[in-house]
Amino acid sequence: MQLQQLRYFVAVAELRHFTHAADQLGVSQPTLSKQIHTLETALGAPLFDRHPGNVRLTTVGETLLPLARRIVTDADAARHAVQEIVGLRRGRVRLGATPSLCTSLVPGVLRTFREHHPDVELHVHEGGSQDLVVDLIAHALDLALIVLPDQGSDPALHTERILRESLVVASVAAGPPPTTSDRLALGELRDTPLVMFRVGYDLRTATIEACRRAGFTPRYAVEGGEMDAVLAFVEAGLGVALVPGMVLANRPLLRATPLAAPGVHRTIALARRRESVLPHAATALRETLLDFIAAGPLPAGVHVIQTPPAPSPAPI
Repeated sequence: MQLQQLRYFVAVAELRHFTHAADQLGVSQPTLSKQIHTLETALGAPLFDRHPGNVRLTTVGETLLPLARRIVTDADAARHAVQEIVGLRRGRVRLGATPSLCTSLVPGVLRTFREHHPDVELHVHEGGSQDLVVDLIAHALDLALIVLPDQGSDPALHTERILRESLVVASVAAGPPPTTSDRLALGELRDTPLVMFRVGYDLRTATIEACRRAGFTPRYAVEGGEMDAVLAFVEAGLGVALVPGMVLANRPLLRATPLAAPGVHRTIALARRRESVLPHAATALRETLLDFIAAGPLPAGVHVIQTPPAPSPAPI
């Protein structure tokens, strides 16, 4: 018996029609019929009662069908597992990340990953955490770097807390500092116009909530941008903005002023679907990310959160 013959037998048994089975398998009907006949010869018994317009399993066929299904399923699973391993050479990883992480952490991680896995396709989707969660659940992404909300993540996801980051006040370096102290009390921004992110952006919510806790409603100089636009508006002297310290590493025109205690912090998490086995290439990217942040150095105000070992890939 050959695997191909069993696959042909299962198709005919399920469709009860040789022509339809041949169409589904993408082979000619004579080829299919010949393979079934060869299988019957090898077994020494017919598998089907053949009548015009009516194909029925014999007793032998009924006995063979569940065994053949199991063999075909196991063979497909084995092939898929091997392809996942081979995928480290020519596979694909779909990573989502917030704009602030795309401009700070992600480029270095992907550069390191590319050095070790040059033939793996890398697809990066930039978006807000809420949008990335939707894409993960919809199987449009393998992994996503998201800002973890205070209430926790969607129960459909498994999240690993990897970084705790302090927000800083970004202001134009050529202008006067926003405070005369080493650290700025958030209340000092009461009368300072802010450059504000668009509605739905994680940092907009964090900024408004922090100002509320400090006892005031922020004034906006301009609002509606994402990370690059907000930083450009601050560079233009339109106002100040509350941003992650990592995004200012390569912005010499901007000054980073830390906040006085208790400050404003956010947690960066690596998220994936809870019920899905992470592909081998995505597992390798996760390991590269964790190694990258552990090796440092990280900007001031960014701290690594220890994560547990990754779950083992599905056994072959």
